[in-house]
Amino acid sequence: MTKLAILIVEPQAAVRQRLKTLLLPCGYAVVEAIEPTDAIGIFQRQSPDLILVNASLQGAHDGLALAQHIRKQHNSTPLILLTANGSEELAIAALRAGVSDYIKLPVAPEELLSRVRHQLSISRRPSAPVAGELTAEGRPHGANLVGNSSAVQQIRAYIEKVGATDSNVLITGETGTGKELVAELIQQTNPRRPRPFVCINCAAIPDTLLESELFGYEKGAFTGANTASEGKLKLADGGAIFFDEIGDMSPYAQAKILRAIESREVYRLGGKRRIPLNIRVLAATNHDLELSVARGQFRKDLYFRLNVARIHLPPLRERKEDIVPLCHYYLGTLNQHFGRQVEGFTDEVLARLIRHDWPGNVRELKNLLVLHHGEFDG
Repeated sequence: MTKLAILIVEPQAAVRQRLKTLLLPCGYAVVEAIEPTDAIGIFQRQSPDLILVNASLQGAHDGLALAQHIRKQHNSTPLILLTANGSEELAIAALRAGVSDYIKLPVAPEELLSRVRHQLSISRRPSAPVAGELTAEGRPHGANLVGNSSAVQQIRAYIEKVGATDSNVLITGETGTGKELVAELIQQTNPRRPRPFVCINCAAIPDTLLESELFGYEKGAFTGANTASEGKLKLADGGAIFFDEIGDMSPYAQAKILRAIESREVYRLGGKRRIPLNIRVLAATNHDLELSVARGQFRKDLYFRLNVARIHLPPLRERKEDIVPLCHYYLGTLNQHFGRQVEGFTDEVLARLIRHDWPGNVRELKNLLVLHHGEFDG
């Protein structure tokens, strides 16, 4: 198998050596360049899979200018900028230069490797879906968690870890932070990936329809039941079930779900036959479930069943360094979805976006960009 090649553009030999020592044991081929002009020649001749660029290069091109020059030649090669300056101004300039990610130095070796693997995985996926295949959150199916913040890096690493298990997972965070996306990513990293992934909006199912919707029903179980129905839990058999907004579930529904999770079996409405379930359970809520348990609003036993592994998504206002890459990402998906070629954002627009507190989180940012797509002409 051909090794993935990484081009390091760094004037200091000691830094290049540290990066090589980190990358070579991971199976990557490493190519080195000292000057920007050398890097351009190597890029044209060898087409590396990823480029690590020092932001403070000297000469005909600095790091950002070099990244911009390469990006014009090849739109998909990942470019990671290494910098000691993580300022708002650099974030805006990096976006305009087409940088895929930027890493503030010093950085832990495991984090740098995680960022490299993430960018390589994005670039080597099949091409993005055609227009019309955006999800409700404005992302293509199979998308990854976008962002450069340490919080997002830790979440990505934990998703890979917990995805390999069959543990129940509770995902918490404010509305609009991307809880459903995280559930999808957990499923994508699990051996159950080829099997069904069934989402249930707990707030949208009234108690009167709970059993028929989730557990299914036999023919003739009630008026209008002309055929039998398997129910959503059985539809997820072999795969995963995702209970979205589980904090809004009624006490009656909580009891029913708890029994199904504990026994791994259901009985259809009007039926007497035990139906076994082989499912993984994922759940999400924007409520403080610990407080809900203390107030008697949420069952403690169900909470402990769900909270085997926990992922908390911080609000966007606490990870503002992710705003620029999110803007870059959504601009690309919106251009494709609407068949437009909006080039970017003005510095003034990006600065205003970064200063905003985003009470609606990523969903609010996405909705704003959809509303004003075509007006950003940077």
